[in-house]
Parts: sequence; C-alpha cells; structure tokens
Amino acid sequence: MEVEGKLSTHSTSKEEEGEVHRVCDENQDSKGGWTTFPFVIATVLGLSVAVGGWGANLIVFLITKFNVKTITAIQINNIILGTTNLLPIAGAFIADSFFTIFSVVSVFSFISLLGVIMLTLIAIIPSLRPSPCSIGSLMTCQAPSKLQYSVLYAALSLVSLGLGGTRFTIATMGADQFNNPNDQEVFFNWYFVALYMSSVFSGTAIVYIQDNVGWGLGFGICCIANGVGLGVFLLGKRFYKQVKPKGSPFLSIARVLVAAIRKRKMSSETSTEPDYYYGAGAMTDNPPTKSIRFLNCAALKSEEDKQFVGSYGNRWRLCTVKEVEDLKTLIKIMPLWSTGIFLSTPIGILSSLTILQALTMDRHLGPHFKIPAASFLVFALLATAISIFIIDRFILLKYKNLTGRTLTPIQRIGIGHIINIICLIGAALIERRRLGVARSHSLMKQPGSEVPMSAFWLVAPLSVMGIGEAFHFPGQVSFCYQEFPKSLRSTSTAMISLLLGIGYYLSTAVTDLVDKTTNWLPDDINQGRLDNVFWMLVVIGVVNFGYYITCAKFFVSQKQNVGQ
Repeated sequence: MEVEGKLSTHSTSKEEEGEVHRVCDENQDSKGGWTTFPFVIATVLGLSVAVGGWGANLIVFLITKFNVKTITAIQINNIILGTTNLLPIAGAFIADSFFTIFSVVSVFSFISLLGVIMLTLIAIIPSLRPSPCSIGSLMTCQAPSKLQYSVLYAALSLVSLGLGGTRFTIATMGADQFNNPNDQEVFFNWYFVALYMSSVFSGTAIVYIQDNVGWGLGFGICCIANGVGLGVFLLGKRFYKQVKPKGSPFLSIARVLVAAIRKRKMSSETSTEPDYYYGAGAMTDNPPTKSIRFLNCAALKSEEDKQFVGSYGNRWRLCTVKEVEDLKTLIKIMPLWSTGIFLSTPIGILSSLTILQALTMDRHLGPHFKIPAASFLVFALLATAISIFIIDRFILLKYKNLTGRTLTPIQRIGIGHIINIICLIGAALIERRRLGVARSHSLMKQPGSEVPMSAFWLVAPLSVMGIGEAFHFPGQVSFCYQEFPKSLRSTSTAMISLLLGIGYYLSTAVTDLVDKTTNWLPDDINQGRLDNVFWMLVVIGVVNFGYYITCAKFFVSQKQNVGQ
C-alpha cells in the first residue's frame, strides 16, 4: 500500500508538472506576432543610431583626434568591423546554451551603452587623446600614449562586444515571433529598412555634429539612442515569445564529428535497416542518406554504446540520425555560404577608401555647407533602404506575375554579385579621373590639398553598391534562415555576420598586402593608384561570381537528391 501511495503521488506529481508545462506552452503560443514588431523595430532603430554614430565616422576620428595614419586608420576600422561581425556567433552560442535571446540582447545592449559612454568621455576629456594635429602634417604629430590607446581600445572593445551580441541576435528573436515564413520574410525586409534608415540618420546628422559642433555632443546623442533602444526593448518583455535555450547546436556538430571519427573503422555500407541506426525510427523509416557517408557511422549502433538494457546514453559516441543529417545539410550549404566572404571583402575596402577619396575632394554643397567625408557612405545606405522597399513592393510582385514563380534567395544573391562588380568598375573609372585632375593641377606632392573635383562623383558607385546590397544581403539572410536545419536555426543569421566578419578581416589583410607589396596605397593617396586597387577587386569579384554560379548549381542538385 505504501508503494502504491508513492507511485500514486509520483504519478500525480508528473501530471501536475505536465499541466504546468502545458499552460506555459499555451501562454507562449499567445505571445509574439505583430504585437512585438514595434518594440523590436524601435530597439533596432535606437541601437543602430548609436552604432552608426560611432562607427560611420571612426576613420575620421582616428585620423583627426588620435593622429593615426590613413591606411592604419582603415585597418583599425576594418578590424573593428570584422570583430563586431564575428561576435554574434558567441552571442548565439550563449543564447542557445545558457540564456534566452531576450537576456542576451538586454545584457549586450547595456555593454554597448557603457562603451559609448567611454567614447563620449574620450571626446570630452583632452587628456584622454593626443594634441590636435591637421591631416596634412601627420608626420610631425604627437603619437597617442599607451594610456590613451588603452582607453580607446577598451571603449572600442565594449561597443564592438555590444554590437556583436545584439544586431543579428535580435534579428533571430524578431523572426522567432512569427510562425509563418511569409511573415518572417516581411519582418526581415523591414528589419533591414530600419537598420539602414537609422544608419542614414546617424551617418548624416550625427556625423555632421561630430565634424562641425563637437565629438562629445555627437557621442552623447549615441548614448541617448542606445539607452532609449534598451528601454523600449525591456518594455516589450511581456509580449515576446521567448524560446528557452536547448543547448548549443555547435555541441551537436562537435558530437557528430567526434562520434564519426571514433567509429571510423565501422562500415555503414552494409547497414541498410533503420534498426541499425540510433533515432532512425523516430524520424523516418529509413537509414541516413548516402551522401557524406563517413558521418553515418556516428549514428551506427554498437554493443559498446549500450549502457543499460535497450538504453543508449553516450552522446559523444552515438548520435541520432537527425543530428547526422543536420550536419550534412550544413556542409552542403557551406560552399554557397562562403561566396559571401569575397562579396563582403571588396565592399569593406571600397567603403574605407571612399572616405579617403572624399577627404581629398570638393565636398561643398553650396557656398557655405561642406558635407562630412564619412557622410558619403550614407548614399549607399539610402540606396539599399530604398531598393529593399522597391524590391519587396514592386519587383518581386512583378516578377511573380510575369513568371508565376517567386524570386529565390539564390537568385537575389546572384543579382547582387553582378551589381557589385559593376559598382567596382565604376569606382575604378572615377578614381582614374580624380588622379588625372590631381596631376593636372600639380597636387601630387601636397598632402591635405583639395582636388578641384566634386566628391559627388563618388555617389554613383556608392549608390550602385547599395542597390546590389539590397539584393544580396537580405537574400543571404533569407537563404540561411530557410535552408539551415531547424536545430541550427538560431545560428543562421549569425552565420551571415560571420562571413561579414571574415570579409572585413580579409579586407584588412588585402589592404596590408597591397600596402607592403605595391606603391598603390601611400599615406597621400594623390601619389597612389587606388584605381589599380579597384581593378584588382573587380577581378576578385568576377572570379568569386564564377565560384558562386558553380556552387549554386551544385546546391540545387543536392536539394533534388535529398533522400536518395
């Protein structure tokens, strides 16, 4: 009777626990949707204004306030951009393994706020930066002290960490609020519109304040924007659908690889029945697919895997068929994903060099107003935001009406590749003209002098670059979110950030290689050959596009062969 009582109590406890979970699930189902959209987008706007405020003008800040040489400033800028795009992988790992995405975004938004506050203090307190120096006399300027560099790098580390933990993590959280893929795609489009429009504001208004009023006020506005974004995000907590952490998918990937290596001597070719494989019956009635057969060993049962009667427990020796197939899917996606690296590398180099070009050109708009050099990048952002809206509202609908099909993410990315190459060709031609004007006016050995050529020539390639980005960037995000296995979905948007980070690091390496092996990138670009740098990027873009076409065809054939 005592045993029966215990069993009855245990059964009741289980039922109550199940009821609690059921109620919690129902509450989660009632949350999310378009109710959360204003909170998420407002957060994106606030954080992006803050990021754009310190990031868009970082090169000019380093040159004018820290007396850093131009090429060095470009390299530091690209390293910062690379770091901010690599850190989302860590953010995704933390969100998947330990905390909810809400917690991760909240904490990293606060870290970002601390970093912007430090930048504001650097701009306000003279002892935290070297003595002022004009751009034309960098060789005689006072170098920053170790303390000044330490404070600067600490501030940049905090803002980079904050940006890395929020930008793409919040995109995943926003998409998780919707169950319909069409709603998710609409969210991604508006996410990028908000991202770029806020960057346009910070790249114009805040950059102008920094250049003409004061860096302290400019960074102070960034503090306010960051704080408002964090506050709005916290206000929406009760509306969010929060996905509990279920363990990092990176551990699942590692387990499959380790198990496959440990069982590499076992043959899976003769094992064709589902019973031979762990979890096969739970997912399908079939064993693993024949592609990348080496990994199938990770799900192959053996006597050594048994811990109890009919029980298998060591996850580092035996994985489920689903885990194996998820890794196979990821491997098949990787070649196509990797083409985005050499798509972002030329963009990073072009963006940095454009600021240097603008610093040497006539930036006047009328007799009294002079556009800040960093603000010219806004034309690319503006072109991207407008193009995304036009593509979403007109081009995609027109294409569907004419063909009866939707434009796939792979097709969008391919169009972006082509437009990006056209942009680089235009940049090379315009730089050749700029150098010709500099030579005709004998400005080759006059650092800091203004070339009598309107900087608005730079708007054309920047606008074309923005149009291309409107095709390939949302296309890449949609592609990864749709094609990644569900267990790896939370890392899909972070993988876009990863390729951007690698691209920016490569842009730093390419810039350093060109600087050391050629005379194309001197400190005074009027004595260099930036046009040759752009032509080199054209070649890289053409080769990468050929690689993309090959990978796209291969990926399609793999999708058709799933299950064979």
